[in-house]
Amino acid sequence: MKNLKLFLLTLIAGFGLTINAQTADEIIETYLENIGGAESWNKLDGIKLSVKINQGGMEIPAEIVRLKEGKQMVVIDIQGQKVKQNVFDGEVLWNTNMMTQKAEKGTQEAAENMKLEKANFPDPFLNYKDKGYSIELMGEEEIDGTNTFKIKLTKSPMLVDGKKEDNISYYFFDTENFVPIALQNEVKSGPMKGKMSQITFSDYQEVDGLYFAFSMTQGLKDQPGFSMSVDGVELNPDVDVKAFEYPEDEATEESKDKN
Repeated sequence: MKNLKLFLLTLIAGFGLTINAQTADEIIETYLENIGGAESWNKLDGIKLSVKINQGGMEIPAEIVRLKEGKQMVVIDIQGQKVKQNVFDGEVLWNTNMMTQKAEKGTQEAAENMKLEKANFPDPFLNYKDKGYSIELMGEEEIDGTNTFKIKLTKSPMLVDGKKEDNISYYFFDTENFVPIALQNEVKSGPMKGKMSQITFSDYQEVDGLYFAFSMTQGLKDQPGFSMSVDGVELNPDVDVKAFEYPEDEATEESKDKN
């Protein structure tokens, strides 16, 4: 009889866990609803963030612009001088050399990988099935004292040294508020190859009915990184598309100087 009671209690407990368990789809559905609803996010054509980056005690103002059509750029304010970084016009990826202050194109491989980012605007989980992405609930995990759902997001393959590789990210959703508090990706190239990068998110605030993380930190997992605070968010900003174009005249002039 005792064994029967124990079996029944175990069965009831297991049944309760099944009822309360969250699926990956339910977590993402709740997340999108909590940050303003998929319908509202689908209406966005662009986002501009005004931020302050804090690295090594130095605070640097910057603007981050992302457009639905795939264009994006970061404009850093260094002692009143505007410097463009990670600029992508849909085909060409370029940066400003901090030493020469001249524009330099990125590799074709980096540009091809940047094209994949178009599908991630404004959120990679928005319409993820239509993008060919897949999600998987990996269980629960504690991040900085907070219990989270760990979601594996598999996106379109990326290029690494000319070969296609899996493009996988791990998101950690707060089990109470269903918003991501951390994002982890494996570093695919460079001296940190094989290590895990991590971005943490906090201080979610509402902007015109949509919710954004106003505080972030970025670096390698379990190591110090740099922090970024958001001062303002502009939805559907009016941006001159010429601002993304690679300055060919500047590059030509640099070539003349070398000859």
